[in-house]
Amino acid sequence: MKIVVGLGNPGAKYDGTRHNVGFDVLDTLAQKYLADPPRSKFEAEMTEVSIGGERLLLVAPQTFMNLSGRAIRQVMDFYKLEIDDLLLVCDDLNLEHGRLRLRASGSAGGQKGLQNTIDQLGTQKFARLRIGIGRPPGRMDAAAYVLKRFSAADRETMDVTIREAADAVVLWATQGIQQAMNTINASPPADEKSSTGTGTSEESPNEGNSD
Repeated sequence: MKIVVGLGNPGAKYDGTRHNVGFDVLDTLAQKYLADPPRSKFEAEMTEVSIGGERLLLVAPQTFMNLSGRAIRQVMDFYKLEIDDLLLVCDDLNLEHGRLRLRASGSAGGQKGLQNTIDQLGTQKFARLRIGIGRPPGRMDAAAYVLKRFSAADRETMDVTIREAADAVVLWATQGIQQAMNTINASPPADEKSSTGTGTSEESPNEGNSD
């Protein structure tokens, strides 16, 4: 069994926000591979899918972003999973909108959910798939930016990126991290493929605990 963790914030008011693209990838995988409804356990919502003979445990921590590692550690301990069995999916401010970046290890790069996972697991040597959401415009605070929803144009390209990220998860699970990195990291961002522009949205859910 392998574990795929998507990071985000729980609750309807965060649905569709930049910080929740990790949850979106899990939803895409669950729908495509006909997963059972998620169950609540270990401060997370979990379900399973089978892909190419590989069982994948899809885990969405419900602790809010900054405490994500707490739920991940509980799941890893209970199922006695090795660190090589983990892939974490999260947003990344430092990548241009729509770009995917898969790495076998590394620092958190300012992503607080990823940092908390590193702290809780005691290592940064686990795979992570970063989904670029771009930098905030002007002087907008990054913490506010990640809690906003996408503009219509950005949502269109992000939906393509989410599907590509789900495919990247499948590639990681079935072909291994090196093959997946070779394929994913060479791919251009979704907006270059579709030739649609990007914009910024001022639509925001209520402010909450997370960045």
